[in-house]
Amino acid sequence: MHDIATSPDLRENKPVVREAEWPLQHITLAGLSWSAVDVSSSNPPIIMLHGWLDNSLTFTGIAPELAKLASLHAIDMAGHGHSGHRPPGQSYLLMDYVADIAELIEEHFNGGKVDIVGHSLGGIVGSLYASAFPESVRRLVMIDSLGALSRPVSDTVPQLRKSIKKRMAGSGKSAVYPDIAAAAKVREGGLSPLSHEAALALIPRNLKAENDGFSWRTDPRLRHPSQLMMTEEQVVASLSAIEAPSLFVRAQDGLFISRAGMDDRADAVPHLQIVDVPGGHHCHLDGDTRPVADVVRNFLENE
Repeated sequence: MHDIATSPDLRENKPVVREAEWPLQHITLAGLSWSAVDVSSSNPPIIMLHGWLDNSLTFTGIAPELAKLASLHAIDMAGHGHSGHRPPGQSYLLMDYVADIAELIEEHFNGGKVDIVGHSLGGIVGSLYASAFPESVRRLVMIDSLGALSRPVSDTVPQLRKSIKKRMAGSGKSAVYPDIAAAAKVREGGLSPLSHEAALALIPRNLKAENDGFSWRTDPRLRHPSQLMMTEEQVVASLSAIEAPSLFVRAQDGLFISRAGMDDRADAVPHLQIVDVPGGHHCHLDGDTRPVADVVRNFLENE
């Protein structure tokens, strides 16, 4: 890991945030690392994984509190934030994210136990890693996330066709915005809306300067349809393989509060706690983030 300090003052044990990079075999992941003076070295590192089209800045509301427990590392997943993009001809497959995290932990965290905190897509990736490598995860937190998106078997071929046609068509030219506020306005809408303040906090890491303005640094291929998606049976089987004590932080106005099938998924996780918190899908970033920080910290602190 290569750090560049962005704040020099540790005297009051205020966690300091640094830029970080983790080279892997085929890609370099970037992110933000938080550290504090009196953190116990016996506590496992906390690995934080963001949601689709987000980046490590999504955790700025809760990371300083959690960093009082252990060294904390928020990862920009491939194609997001400051991390590398997949090579031409490759797609952003869900299982490749899991492989990236497995290599990251093996190479840069000595393959020891970690705590994983994931939001949305990050919660999916974290849960799949925890199921495949149970020996490496002490505790798992999923923020408004409980297993992968699924499709029935009958959708397999239509989904494949749609994905390949989009890959051949390409992504088109990225828009250029006059300033960050204009780009933030675009990010406010969508499947998981954000307040203007939250969008402004999140998107600078997803932007790059271009032609006296800003365009998306995020790889446009992230928006391409997945080639192959898990069936519900596969999702439940993966959740049932998680051995670590797990926490599902369910947002009261989030994406999963009333989605069909969530009870079956929750029942599949052997050691699962469910805590409802106020807010929407980005309850850890948008609005009052203290309830999320408190429940996650309490869960990670308790043996």
